[in-house]
Amino acid sequence: MIEKKKILVVDDEENLRHMLQVLLKKQGYLVEQAPDGADALTKAREGNYSFILCDIRMPVMDGKSFLTACTKAGVGATVIMMSAYGTVDDAIECMKLGAYDYISKPFNSDEVALVLKKAEERERLKDENRRLREEVGRGSTLSEIITRNARMSEIMQLVKKLSEHKTTVLIQGESGTGKELIARALHNCGSRREGPFVAVNCGAIPASLLESELFGHVRGAFTDASYDKVGLFEEADGGTLFLDEIAELPLPLQVKLLRVLQEGEIRRVGGAAATKVDVRVVSATSRDLVQEVADGKFREDLYFRLNVFALSLPPLRARIEDVPLLVEHFLQKYGALMGKPGVRPTPEALQALVHYRWPGNVRELENCMERGLVLCEGGALGLAALPEVVREEAGLGRSLPELPDSLSIKKGAEALERRLIVRALEQTGGNRTHAARLLEISHRALLYKLKEYDLG
Repeated sequence: MIEKKKILVVDDEENLRHMLQVLLKKQGYLVEQAPDGADALTKAREGNYSFILCDIRMPVMDGKSFLTACTKAGVGATVIMMSAYGTVDDAIECMKLGAYDYISKPFNSDEVALVLKKAEERERLKDENRRLREEVGRGSTLSEIITRNARMSEIMQLVKKLSEHKTTVLIQGESGTGKELIARALHNCGSRREGPFVAVNCGAIPASLLESELFGHVRGAFTDASYDKVGLFEEADGGTLFLDEIAELPLPLQVKLLRVLQEGEIRRVGGAAATKVDVRVVSATSRDLVQEVADGKFREDLYFRLNVFALSLPPLRARIEDVPLLVEHFLQKYGALMGKPGVRPTPEALQALVHYRWPGNVRELENCMERGLVLCEGGALGLAALPEVVREEAGLGRSLPELPDSLSIKKGAEALERRLIVRALEQTGGNRTHAARLLEISHRALLYKLKEYDLG
């Protein structure tokens, strides 16, 4: 059964409201009425209307004020304006304020039907675009995590197991290591993938606004609270809320977050009643939360509640074998966007990239490749296209791994991996167990690689 769309008719003339109600019901709509903009705004916030037909000139709150208020309140309905005193200037001004279309009184049933048909087609296209964007967003799964590092492979296996459960997960790692990518994979690989994924950086929002942002507020809760606001917890209902940089959360809000995690309900700022929410919370931090707890900057009970399961992402310098793979990935990604497909690093540039310690991790490498594509000439990315800090570190006296003369990423990665294994065995006097620890791979993986590279 097709669900009927709801329309709100707003006009101070009762006869016109009644006439439109009869007309629209015949066309299959559910119709409600409001005599002025103020009453309409209250209904629009709560009524979930598809369309609103609104007069421009009304008492209490006119149509232009109503349009402005709808925008501020986040009303998603498509608004169509009506006026017996219509002018082109009125139409243009209403369009600027967010109206979809404009019809002049008196109008006939065919005109109203045509405008609504166009509006429905517009809504259908918007829904289709929204769905496509969501599908693109859901593509951020494990397949987007580029790695051949053993530790990262273990993390990806854990993500698969954790994705089907509501368990709170704490993702730890330096800035730029891909914490949000892992959080999205936890969401997209599991049963909550059809629900919303809402991300917020706790350090990017002023402390005075963060409570309202997370939990929402009711009208009149504070000076500027002129309308009811839905918080991020309510937006994420049925899905996942990703709290990035959780260590930045002020202590008073830590208490409220702990209560939400324990009780599964939120209370809007200024609200009297609590609302149940079904949200999976994934948090992340680049700080040492154990030390933050010891310093009194983070609540110990909240730490244990968030840290039901912890994932610690290695920095890029600890997974150096991934650098050639990531270089190839980012060159393909930005090469397609910038009209420079097929660009490959020269052996000297790849040596420099492998040698650099990447304090900004994968994000820094990504920025480096985008910058390099802007500067490079032809199909090769050379040393001159790399940032000065990368070139300087490559010029130090320390020996670099020998790389093949070819531009093959695969051969370069294998040569680098072979050299790292040899170096680890040299440092440990041939102790394979200790060498595996230095390489951050399992003992079994090391034995396999020794056989693969004929290093027995």
